[in-house]
Amino acid sequence: MKNEGSQINITTGSLESNILFFSLPLIGSQILQVLFNMSDVAVVGRFAGHNALGSVGSSGLAIFLFLGFIIGMGNGVNAVAAVFIGSGNVKRLKRMVSTSLIVCVVYGTIMFIAAFICSKSLLLLLNTKEELMDQAVSYMRIFLLGFPGLAFYNFGSGILSAAGDSKRPLIYIAVSGVTNVILNLIFVISFNMAAVGVAIASAISQYLAAILVYIRLVNCDEDYKISFTDFNFDMGIAKRLLSIGIGSGLQNAVFSVANLFIQASVNSFDAITVAANTAASNVDSIVFRTLEGFYLACTTFVGQNLGAGKMDRVAKSFKICLIYSTLSCVIYACIFCTCGRYVLSIFTPEKEVIDIAMIRIVIMTISLILAPLMDCTIAALRGFGETLYPMIIVIAGSCIFRIIWVFTIFNHFKTLESLYLVYAFSWIITAIFELLYYRKVYKNYDSKNLTAMY
Repeated sequence: MKNEGSQINITTGSLESNILFFSLPLIGSQILQVLFNMSDVAVVGRFAGHNALGSVGSSGLAIFLFLGFIIGMGNGVNAVAAVFIGSGNVKRLKRMVSTSLIVCVVYGTIMFIAAFICSKSLLLLLNTKEELMDQAVSYMRIFLLGFPGLAFYNFGSGILSAAGDSKRPLIYIAVSGVTNVILNLIFVISFNMAAVGVAIASAISQYLAAILVYIRLVNCDEDYKISFTDFNFDMGIAKRLLSIGIGSGLQNAVFSVANLFIQASVNSFDAITVAANTAASNVDSIVFRTLEGFYLACTTFVGQNLGAGKMDRVAKSFKICLIYSTLSCVIYACIFCTCGRYVLSIFTPEKEVIDIAMIRIVIMTISLILAPLMDCTIAALRGFGETLYPMIIVIAGSCIFRIIWVFTIFNHFKTLESLYLVYAFSWIITAIFELLYYRKVYKNYDSKNLTAMY
Protein backbone atom coordinates (compact mmCIF):
# COMPACT_ATOMS: atom_id res chain seq x y z
CA MET A 1 0.00 0.00 0.00
CA LYS A 2 1.42 3.35 -0.94
CA ASN A 3 1.87 5.87 1.83
CA GLU A 4 0.23 9.24 1.28
CA GLY A 5 1.44 12.33 3.10
CA SER A 6 -1.52 12.13 5.46
CA GLN A 7 -0.64 8.60 6.56
CA ILE A 8 1.76 7.63 9.36
CA ASN A 9 4.23 4.76 8.99
CA ILE A 10 3.15 2.35 11.71
CA THR A 11 5.48 -0.62 11.20
CA THR A 12 8.66 1.42 10.65
CA GLY A 13 10.29 4.50 12.14
CA SER A 14 10.27 6.02 15.62
CA LEU A 15 7.36 4.74 17.67
CA GLU A 16 7.49 7.69 20.07
CA SER A 17 7.03 10.30 17.36
CA ASN A 18 4.81 8.20 15.08
CA ILE A 19 2.38 7.37 17.88
CA LEU A 20 2.30 10.99 18.99
CA PHE A 21 1.68 12.39 15.51
CA PHE A 22 -0.84 9.66 14.76
CA SER A 23 -2.65 10.27 18.07
CA LEU A 24 -2.87 14.05 17.89
CA PRO A 25 -5.44 14.17 15.05
CA LEU A 26 -7.39 11.38 16.75
CA ILE A 27 -7.38 13.35 19.97
CA GLY A 28 -8.42 16.42 18.02
CA SER A 29 -11.32 14.47 16.51
CA GLN A 30 -12.38 13.15 19.89
CA ILE A 31 -12.16 16.54 21.61
CA LEU A 32 -14.03 18.22 18.78
CA GLN A 33 -16.82 15.68 19.23
CA VAL A 34 -16.92 16.53 22.93
CA LEU A 35 -16.89 20.26 22.22
CA PHE A 36 -19.71 19.92 19.75
CA ASN A 37 -21.65 17.77 22.21
CA MET A 38 -20.89 20.41 24.82
CA SER A 39 -22.43 22.96 22.49
CA ASP A 40 -25.70 21.04 22.88
CA VAL A 41 -25.41 21.36 26.64
CA ALA A 42 -24.18 24.96 26.56
CA VAL A 43 -26.93 26.15 24.22
CA VAL A 44 -29.80 24.54 26.14
CA GLY A 45 -28.23 25.45 29.48
CA ARG A 46 -27.89 29.13 28.67
CA PHE A 47 -30.89 29.66 26.40
CA ALA A 48 -33.46 27.07 27.51
CA GLY A 49 -32.95 26.75 31.29
CA HIS A 50 -31.85 24.03 33.70
CA ASN A 51 -34.84 21.78 32.93
CA ALA A 52 -33.74 21.45 29.30
CA LEU A 53 -30.16 20.99 30.49
CA GLY A 54 -31.23 18.22 32.87
CA SER A 55 -33.27 16.57 30.10
CA VAL A 56 -30.24 16.32 27.83
CA GLY A 57 -28.11 15.02 30.69
CA SER A 58 -30.69 12.49 31.88
CA SER A 59 -30.78 10.83 28.46
CA GLY A 60 -27.02 10.84 27.96
CA LEU A 61 -26.25 7.49 29.59
CA ALA A 62 -29.27 5.82 28.01
CA ILE A 63 -28.02 6.94 24.57
CA PHE A 64 -24.47 5.81 25.26
CA LEU A 65 -25.69 2.35 26.28
CA PHE A 66 -26.46 1.78 22.58
CA LEU A 67 -23.92 4.20 21.16
CA GLY A 68 -21.21 2.13 22.82
CA PHE A 69 -22.05 -0.79 20.52
CA ILE A 70 -21.60 1.39 17.43
CA ILE A 71 -18.29 2.71 18.75
CA GLY A 72 -17.30 -0.87 19.55
CA MET A 73 -17.96 -1.98 15.98
CA GLY A 74 -15.79 0.88 14.73
CA ASN A 75 -13.04 -0.41 17.03
CA GLY A 76 -13.52 -3.87 15.54
CA VAL A 77 -13.15 -2.51 12.00
CA ASN A 78 -9.98 -0.70 13.03
CA ALA A 79 -8.45 -3.78 14.71
CA VAL A 80 -9.15 -6.19 11.84
CA ALA A 81 -8.14 -3.76 9.09
CA ALA A 82 -4.87 -2.97 10.90
CA VAL A 83 -3.86 -6.64 10.88
CA PHE A 84 -4.58 -7.03 7.15
CA ILE A 85 -2.77 -3.81 6.30
CA GLY A 86 0.23 -4.78 8.42
CA SER A 87 0.43 -8.22 6.80
CA GLY A 88 0.08 -6.81 3.28
CA ASN A 89 -2.89 -9.07 2.52
CA VAL A 90 -4.57 -6.81 -0.06
CA LYS A 91 -7.16 -9.31 -1.27
CA ARG A 92 -8.43 -9.96 2.22
CA LEU A 93 -8.33 -6.25 3.03
CA LYS A 94 -10.65 -5.50 0.09
CA ARG A 95 -13.05 -8.20 1.23
CA MET A 96 -12.86 -6.84 4.74
CA VAL A 97 -13.79 -3.31 3.61
CA SER A 98 -16.92 -4.38 1.72
CA THR A 99 -17.92 -6.82 4.47
CA SER A 100 -17.47 -4.31 7.27
CA LEU A 101 -19.45 -1.66 5.37
CA ILE A 102 -22.48 -3.97 5.23
CA VAL A 103 -22.05 -5.13 8.82
CA CYS A 104 -21.74 -1.60 10.21
CA VAL A 105 -24.73 -0.11 8.39
CA VAL A 106 -27.02 -3.03 9.29
CA TYR A 107 -25.67 -2.99 12.84
CA GLY A 108 -26.25 0.75 13.22
CA THR A 109 -29.82 0.42 11.97
CA ILE A 110 -30.53 -2.38 14.44
CA MET A 111 -29.12 -0.29 17.28
CA PHE A 112 -31.33 2.62 16.25
CA ILE A 113 -34.48 0.49 16.27
CA ALA A 114 -33.66 -1.18 19.58
CA ALA A 115 -32.76 2.09 21.30
CA PHE A 116 -35.83 3.88 19.96
CA ILE A 117 -38.14 1.18 21.30
CA CYS A 118 -36.45 1.07 24.71
CA SER A 119 -35.91 4.82 25.18
CA LYS A 120 -38.73 5.68 27.59
CA SER A 121 -38.29 2.48 29.62
CA LEU A 122 -34.60 3.24 30.11
CA LEU A 123 -35.30 6.78 31.20
CA LEU A 124 -37.86 5.49 33.70
CA LEU A 125 -35.29 2.99 34.96
CA LEU A 126 -32.92 5.92 35.50
CA ASN A 127 -35.45 7.62 37.76
CA THR A 128 -35.62 10.58 35.38
CA LYS A 129 -37.52 13.41 37.02
CA GLU A 130 -41.12 13.79 35.87
CA GLU A 131 -40.56 17.40 34.87
CA LEU A 132 -37.65 16.31 32.64
CA MET A 133 -39.19 13.18 31.10
CA ASP A 134 -40.99 14.55 28.02
CA GLN A 135 -38.03 16.55 26.78
CA ALA A 136 -35.60 13.71 27.61
CA VAL A 137 -37.62 11.17 25.59
CA SER A 138 -37.94 13.53 22.62
CA TYR A 139 -34.23 14.41 22.70
CA MET A 140 -33.16 10.77 22.87
CA ARG A 141 -35.43 9.51 20.08
CA ILE A 142 -34.51 12.27 17.65
CA PHE A 143 -30.79 11.90 18.44
CA LEU A 144 -31.09 8.18 17.67
CA LEU A 145 -32.15 8.93 14.09
CA GLY A 146 -28.49 9.66 13.34
CA PHE A 147 -27.27 6.21 14.43
CA PRO A 148 -27.05 4.62 10.92
CA GLY A 149 -25.03 7.60 9.70
CA LEU A 150 -22.82 7.45 12.77
CA ALA A 151 -22.25 3.73 12.21
CA PHE A 152 -21.07 4.42 8.65
CA TYR A 153 -18.78 7.21 9.82
CA ASN A 154 -17.21 4.93 12.44
CA PHE A 155 -16.68 2.26 9.79
CA GLY A 156 -14.88 4.72 7.53
CA SER A 157 -12.92 6.30 10.33
CA GLY A 158 -11.82 2.85 11.50
CA ILE A 159 -10.51 2.00 8.02
CA LEU A 160 -8.68 5.28 7.58
CA SER A 161 -7.12 5.15 11.05
CA ALA A 162 -6.00 1.54 10.55
CA ALA A 163 -4.16 2.70 7.42
CA GLY A 164 -2.39 5.43 9.39
CA ASP A 165 -4.61 8.30 8.19
CA SER A 166 -5.89 10.04 11.31
CA LYS A 167 -6.06 13.54 9.79
CA ARG A 168 -9.05 13.18 7.49
CA PRO A 169 -11.43 11.98 10.25
CA LEU A 170 -10.44 15.14 12.14
CA ILE A 171 -11.39 17.30 9.15
CA TYR A 172 -14.71 15.51 8.70
CA ILE A 173 -15.61 15.88 12.38
CA ALA A 174 -14.68 19.56 12.27
CA VAL A 175 -16.96 20.23 9.30
CA SER A 176 -19.91 18.28 10.70
CA GLY A 177 -19.36 19.74 14.17
CA VAL A 178 -19.38 23.36 13.03
CA THR A 179 -22.60 22.56 11.20
CA ASN A 180 -23.97 21.10 14.42
CA VAL A 181 -23.16 24.25 16.42
CA ILE A 182 -24.74 26.54 13.83
CA LEU A 183 -27.90 24.42 13.71
CA ASN A 184 -28.01 24.32 17.54
CA LEU A 185 -28.12 28.10 17.68
CA ILE A 186 -30.71 28.35 14.93
CA PHE A 187 -33.07 25.70 16.32
CA VAL A 188 -32.82 26.72 19.99
CA ILE A 189 -32.55 30.50 19.84
CA SER A 190 -34.49 31.29 16.69
CA PHE A 191 -37.12 28.54 16.86
CA ASN A 192 -37.24 27.95 20.65
CA MET A 193 -36.95 24.16 20.15
CA ALA A 194 -34.84 23.56 23.32
CA ALA A 195 -33.63 19.92 23.70
CA VAL A 196 -35.44 18.81 20.53
CA GLY A 197 -33.53 21.39 18.49
CA VAL A 198 -30.09 20.20 19.55
CA ALA A 199 -31.13 16.58 18.91
CA ILE A 200 -32.12 17.43 15.32
CA ALA A 201 -28.83 19.28 14.81
CA SER A 202 -26.87 16.27 16.12
CA ALA A 203 -28.62 13.81 13.82
CA ILE A 204 -28.02 15.99 10.76
CA SER A 205 -24.32 16.44 11.58
CA GLN A 206 -23.84 12.68 11.97
CA TYR A 207 -25.05 12.07 8.43
CA LEU A 208 -22.85 14.87 7.13
CA ALA A 209 -19.77 13.17 8.63
CA ALA A 210 -20.86 9.88 7.04
CA ILE A 211 -21.18 11.53 3.61
CA LEU A 212 -17.71 13.04 3.86
CA VAL A 213 -16.02 9.75 4.80
CA TYR A 214 -17.98 7.98 2.02
CA ILE A 215 -16.70 10.45 -0.58
CA ARG A 216 -13.11 9.76 0.54
CA LEU A 217 -13.40 5.98 0.50
CA VAL A 218 -15.08 5.88 -2.91
CA ASN A 219 -12.70 8.28 -4.65
CA CYS A 220 -9.28 7.35 -3.16
CA ASP A 221 -6.71 5.13 -4.92
CA GLU A 222 -5.77 3.09 -1.84
CA ASP A 223 -6.23 -0.64 -1.32
CA TYR A 224 -9.00 0.11 1.16
CA LYS A 225 -11.09 1.93 -1.46
CA ILE A 226 -14.81 1.07 -1.60
CA SER A 227 -15.34 -0.55 -4.99
CA PHE A 228 -18.88 -1.61 -5.87
CA THR A 229 -17.57 -3.55 -8.89
CA ASP A 230 -15.47 -5.69 -6.54
CA PHE A 231 -17.93 -5.91 -3.67
CA ASN A 232 -17.80 -9.17 -1.69
CA PHE A 233 -19.25 -10.32 1.60
CA ASP A 234 -17.03 -12.69 3.57
CA MET A 235 -18.79 -14.57 6.36
CA GLY A 236 -15.53 -15.42 8.10
CA ILE A 237 -14.47 -11.78 8.24
CA ALA A 238 -17.98 -10.79 9.31
CA LYS A 239 -17.85 -13.22 12.22
CA ARG A 240 -14.47 -11.85 13.28
CA LEU A 241 -15.72 -8.28 13.02
CA LEU A 242 -18.79 -9.11 15.07
CA SER A 243 -16.68 -10.97 17.62
CA ILE A 244 -14.36 -8.02 18.22
CA GLY A 245 -16.96 -5.31 17.61
CA ILE A 246 -19.69 -6.79 19.80
CA GLY A 247 -17.10 -7.69 22.43
CA SER A 248 -15.85 -4.12 22.44
CA GLY A 249 -19.43 -2.86 22.41
CA LEU A 250 -20.34 -5.08 25.34
CA GLN A 251 -17.43 -3.63 27.28
CA ASN A 252 -18.84 -0.17 26.62
CA ALA A 253 -22.31 -1.42 27.51
CA VAL A 254 -21.04 -2.92 30.76
CA PHE A 255 -19.72 0.48 31.77
CA SER A 256 -23.02 2.02 30.75
CA VAL A 257 -25.05 -0.50 32.76
CA ALA A 258 -22.98 0.23 35.85
CA ASN A 259 -23.18 3.94 35.17
CA LEU A 260 -26.96 3.68 34.81
CA PHE A 261 -27.03 2.83 38.52
CA ILE A 262 -24.72 5.78 39.19
CA GLN A 263 -26.92 8.10 37.11
CA ALA A 264 -29.99 6.80 38.91
CA SER A 265 -28.25 7.65 42.18
CA VAL A 266 -27.52 11.17 40.89
CA ASN A 267 -31.16 11.47 39.85
CA SER A 268 -32.16 10.75 43.44
CA PHE A 269 -30.92 14.26 44.27
CA ASP A 270 -32.74 17.43 43.19
CA ALA A 271 -32.92 18.83 39.63
CA ILE A 272 -30.11 21.32 40.31
CA THR A 273 -27.74 18.48 41.24
CA VAL A 274 -28.73 16.58 38.10
CA ALA A 275 -27.95 19.69 36.02
CA ALA A 276 -24.62 20.11 37.85
CA ASN A 277 -23.67 16.51 37.14
CA THR A 278 -24.55 17.03 33.45
CA ALA A 279 -22.33 20.11 33.21
CA ALA A 280 -19.42 18.47 35.04
CA SER A 281 -19.61 15.25 33.04
CA ASN A 282 -18.81 17.27 29.92
CA VAL A 283 -15.52 18.28 31.52
CA ASP A 284 -14.33 14.76 32.29
CA SER A 285 -15.61 13.77 28.82
CA ILE A 286 -12.77 15.89 27.43
CA VAL A 287 -10.30 13.71 29.34
CA PHE A 288 -12.01 10.48 28.27
CA ARG A 289 -12.01 11.52 24.62
CA THR A 290 -8.33 12.51 24.73
CA LEU A 291 -7.54 9.08 26.10
CA GLU A 292 -9.62 7.47 23.34
CA GLY A 293 -7.18 8.91 20.83
CA PHE A 294 -4.27 7.12 22.50
CA TYR A 295 -6.30 3.94 22.92
CA LEU A 296 -7.17 3.82 19.22
CA ALA A 297 -3.51 4.44 18.43
CA CYS A 298 -2.61 1.55 20.72
CA THR A 299 -4.99 -0.84 18.94
CA THR A 300 -3.79 0.31 15.51
CA PHE A 301 -0.07 0.07 16.27
CA VAL A 302 -0.42 -3.26 18.05
CA GLY A 303 -2.57 -4.69 15.22
CA GLN A 304 -0.40 -3.55 12.31
CA ASN A 305 2.82 -4.64 13.97
CA LEU A 306 1.28 -8.00 14.84
CA GLY A 307 0.38 -8.41 11.18
CA ALA A 308 3.95 -7.52 10.26
CA GLY A 309 5.33 -9.94 12.87
CA LYS A 310 7.21 -7.23 14.79
CA MET A 311 6.61 -8.24 18.40
CA ASP A 312 9.20 -5.85 19.83
CA ARG A 313 7.25 -2.93 18.37
CA VAL A 314 4.01 -4.40 19.71
CA ALA A 315 5.31 -4.30 23.29
CA LYS A 316 6.84 -0.87 22.90
CA SER A 317 3.69 0.57 21.30
CA PHE A 318 1.63 -0.47 24.31
CA LYS A 319 4.08 1.06 26.77
CA ILE A 320 4.34 4.37 24.90
CA CYS A 321 0.55 4.72 24.59
CA LEU A 322 0.20 3.98 28.32
CA ILE A 323 2.76 6.65 29.21
CA TYR A 324 1.22 9.27 26.90
CA SER A 325 -2.32 8.67 28.15
CA THR A 326 -1.30 8.79 31.82
CA LEU A 327 0.64 12.04 31.36
CA SER A 328 -2.41 13.55 29.65
CA CYS A 329 -4.53 12.73 32.69
CA VAL A 330 -2.05 14.41 35.03
CA ILE A 331 -2.08 17.57 32.91
CA TYR A 332 -5.88 17.65 32.75
CA ALA A 333 -6.18 17.14 36.51
CA CYS A 334 -4.01 20.20 37.13
CA ILE A 335 -5.95 22.33 34.63
CA PHE A 336 -9.50 21.44 35.66
CA CYS A 337 -8.94 21.40 39.40
CA THR A 338 -7.68 24.98 39.19
CA CYS A 339 -9.80 26.37 36.32
CA GLY A 340 -12.91 24.21 36.48
CA ARG A 341 -15.24 27.02 37.53
CA TYR A 342 -14.40 29.06 34.45
CA VAL A 343 -15.13 26.06 32.22
CA LEU A 344 -18.43 25.34 33.99
CA SER A 345 -19.56 28.92 33.48
CA ILE A 346 -19.81 28.09 29.78
CA PHE A 347 -22.71 25.73 30.52
CA THR A 348 -24.55 27.57 33.24
CA PRO A 349 -24.48 30.98 34.93
CA GLU A 350 -25.98 29.55 38.16
CA LYS A 351 -23.45 29.58 41.02
CA GLU A 352 -25.21 26.80 42.92
CA VAL A 353 -24.95 24.49 39.93
CA ILE A 354 -21.25 25.30 39.50
CA ASP A 355 -20.49 24.67 43.20
CA ILE A 356 -22.01 21.20 43.04
CA ALA A 357 -20.41 20.43 39.67
CA MET A 358 -16.93 21.12 41.08
CA ILE A 359 -17.31 18.14 43.43
CA ARG A 360 -17.41 15.81 40.44
CA ILE A 361 -14.66 17.63 38.56
CA VAL A 362 -12.11 17.42 41.39
CA ILE A 363 -12.77 13.77 42.23
CA MET A 364 -13.07 12.56 38.63
CA THR A 365 -10.08 14.34 37.09
CA ILE A 366 -7.75 13.07 39.83
CA SER A 367 -9.23 9.56 39.68
CA LEU A 368 -8.86 9.48 35.88
CA ILE A 369 -5.08 9.21 36.26
CA LEU A 370 -5.75 5.52 37.02
CA ALA A 371 -7.99 4.91 33.99
CA PRO A 372 -5.27 4.27 31.34
CA LEU A 373 -3.98 1.28 33.28
CA MET A 374 -7.25 -0.45 32.46
CA ASP A 375 -8.36 1.06 29.15
CA CYS A 376 -5.01 1.15 27.37
CA THR A 377 -4.51 -2.51 28.26
CA ILE A 378 -7.94 -3.35 26.85
CA ALA A 379 -7.02 -1.46 23.65
CA ALA A 380 -3.80 -3.46 23.29
CA LEU A 381 -5.69 -6.72 23.81
CA ARG A 382 -8.15 -5.63 21.11
CA GLY A 383 -5.19 -5.36 18.75
CA PHE A 384 -4.51 -9.04 19.52
CA GLY A 385 -8.15 -9.80 18.70
CA GLU A 386 -8.90 -10.49 22.38
CA THR A 387 -12.26 -9.28 23.67
CA LEU A 388 -13.96 -12.13 25.57
CA TYR A 389 -11.79 -12.35 28.68
CA PRO A 390 -11.19 -8.58 28.89
CA MET A 391 -14.99 -8.19 28.80
CA ILE A 392 -15.44 -10.72 31.61
CA ILE A 393 -12.86 -8.86 33.70
CA VAL A 394 -14.65 -5.56 33.01
CA ILE A 395 -17.99 -7.07 34.02
CA ALA A 396 -16.57 -8.16 37.34
CA GLY A 397 -14.34 -5.19 38.10
CA SER A 398 -16.21 -2.26 36.61
CA CYS A 399 -19.82 -3.34 36.51
CA ILE A 400 -20.60 -5.68 39.39
CA PHE A 401 -18.21 -3.81 41.68
CA ARG A 402 -19.80 -0.42 40.87
CA ILE A 403 -23.31 -1.75 41.42
CA ILE A 404 -22.31 -3.24 44.76
CA TRP A 405 -20.69 0.08 45.69
CA VAL A 406 -23.91 1.98 44.92
CA PHE A 407 -25.97 -0.31 47.13
CA THR A 408 -23.46 -0.37 49.98
CA ILE A 409 -21.02 2.57 50.25
CA PHE A 410 -23.23 5.17 48.58
CA ASN A 411 -26.38 3.85 50.23
CA HIS A 412 -24.66 4.32 53.60
CA PHE A 413 -23.22 7.82 53.09
CA LYS A 414 -25.71 9.26 50.55
CA THR A 415 -23.23 11.89 49.34
CA LEU A 416 -21.92 12.78 45.89
CA GLU A 417 -18.36 12.25 47.09
CA SER A 418 -19.08 8.66 48.11
CA LEU A 419 -20.72 8.08 44.72
CA TYR A 420 -17.95 9.48 42.51
CA LEU A 421 -15.13 7.66 44.32
CA VAL A 422 -16.40 4.37 42.89
CA TYR A 423 -14.63 5.16 39.61
CA ALA A 424 -11.12 5.23 41.07
CA PHE A 425 -11.53 1.96 42.96
CA SER A 426 -13.12 0.13 40.03
CA TRP A 427 -10.42 1.28 37.60
CA ILE A 428 -7.54 0.07 39.73
CA ILE A 429 -9.16 -3.30 40.50
CA THR A 430 -10.00 -3.95 36.85
CA ALA A 431 -6.58 -2.76 35.67
CA ILE A 432 -4.71 -5.29 37.81
CA PHE A 433 -6.47 -8.24 36.18
CA GLU A 434 -6.38 -6.77 32.65
CA LEU A 435 -2.60 -6.29 32.93
CA LEU A 436 -2.14 -9.87 34.14
CA TYR A 437 -4.15 -11.16 31.21
CA TYR A 438 -2.26 -8.98 28.71
CA ARG A 439 1.01 -10.39 30.01
CA LYS A 440 -0.28 -13.92 29.47
CA VAL A 441 -1.53 -13.19 25.93
CA TYR A 442 1.71 -11.51 24.91
CA LYS A 443 3.91 -14.32 26.26
CA ASN A 444 1.83 -17.09 24.69
CA TYR A 445 1.22 -15.38 21.36
CA ASP A 446 1.78 -17.51 18.27
CA SER A 447 2.43 -15.42 15.16
CA LYS A 448 1.92 -18.30 12.71
CA ASN A 449 -0.53 -17.35 9.96
CA LEU A 450 -2.15 -14.57 11.98
CA THR A 451 -4.68 -13.54 9.34
CA ALA A 452 -6.02 -17.08 9.05
CA MET A 453 -8.07 -16.47 12.19
CA TYR A 454 -9.81 -13.66 10.32
